[in-house]
Amino acid sequence: MNSSGKRSSAAAGRCFAALSALLAATPCAASDLDFLSADTLSLTGNVRLSATSGEESWVDGGFGKLDTSGHGDRVRVIPELGQVNLVWQPRFSWSLSATVVGSLQGGERTEAGLEQAFVSFKPMRSERHRISARAGLMWPAVSLEHEGADWHVRDTITPSAINSWIGEEVRPLAAEITASTSAGEHRLSATAAIFVANDTAGALLTFRGWGLHDRTTLAFRRQPLPHLPEEIEYLQPRFTHPLLDVGPGFAHRPGYYAKLIWQPPVPVRIELFRYDNRADPEAVNNDLEWGWHTQFNHLGIAADLGGGNQLKLQALTGRTRMGITEDNGIWVDNRFHAAFALASHSFTNGGVAARVDAFDTRQHGSLVTAEASETGWAATVAGHRDFGPVTAFLELLHVSSKRAKHPDTDLAPRQRQTRLQGELRFHW
Repeated sequence: MNSSGKRSSAAAGRCFAALSALLAATPCAASDLDFLSADTLSLTGNVRLSATSGEESWVDGGFGKLDTSGHGDRVRVIPELGQVNLVWQPRFSWSLSATVVGSLQGGERTEAGLEQAFVSFKPMRSERHRISARAGLMWPAVSLEHEGADWHVRDTITPSAINSWIGEEVRPLAAEITASTSAGEHRLSATAAIFVANDTAGALLTFRGWGLHDRTTLAFRRQPLPHLPEEIEYLQPRFTHPLLDVGPGFAHRPGYYAKLIWQPPVPVRIELFRYDNRADPEAVNNDLEWGWHTQFNHLGIAADLGGGNQLKLQALTGRTRMGITEDNGIWVDNRFHAAFALASHSFTNGGVAARVDAFDTRQHGSLVTAEASETGWAATVAGHRDFGPVTAFLELLHVSSKRAKHPDTDLAPRQRQTRLQGELRFHW
């Protein structure tokens, strides 16, 4: 390990140790302890009926953007279990708590496992200043569509391309601290974190492209990859583990993310986010899973327009690189971009929403070339109504994407998928 790697590893160790010490030093009164009760447990889930046309889903090893497969021009109708989530949130003191989420995911590939597991520290706060910290397995606060400990989508069934990717490839083991303050009528917040075990983020986005679905990667589970380019099929397996350190030792090259939030004296919130996993693109393990040096910048805007109307905008641009750098360049060099606009209207017992997505990847590598680049767009309309602990959703989604070449398939460059989906979502 070089001196830079040693310094980074030492810094990561000091940060995790300092946060652990802070959490351990928090006083715990017996009256504040609630380890296992009805208040600490909740159960959420959903069942669905979907009608899908178009290509084979990426879940089945295809290039389809959705998590359900169609039969080409013919519609495939299928009832399915979406997800069941058991959420445990014990409280150890008035300022120290934990969140553990176990999930059963149904659909075309059923699996169960751990979704999130982290501790939260929220000490007493003043009217102007606040500080909080989290540590563990968790998603960075990027999405404007998700909420709750089970990370469910609020206004639609299917999240945007941006937040679908966050759910499947950007969920590290992190130590995070957030501080916020008021400056007159403005509210400012800053978050900084270091993380490990996210070295392969970018593999699925490169080989499959963008997707729109609500499947999340469970801890230590792998995601399937579609057919690989002939030049790389013996260098990369047909799967990827998003929660993985690649290289010698653990936490030898910690990554970081940072976030700034500005809330001016109008009902608008503006967020800036920076992510860099600092992975070594030439590192490889015994399963031939490589390090992917992935970086991205993100902008989010949420505006309350009054009368139950909201507008949300997100845009992301980034780059991921993998493999050996040779005379004609590095094996994989993928520049990716995505954005969406979502308008929603809430009424007493439900709401309606409409969203438009645009996305692309630009391949500049020596083995994954421009033929594997893609462009695409998607349109979604959805409505929901609450019936006590059950919410009924109806959603229509159409996605169109173009890719010059699909390895080892006879797929046409332009592929279209349409899905009409109904869902019953419960919460106890």
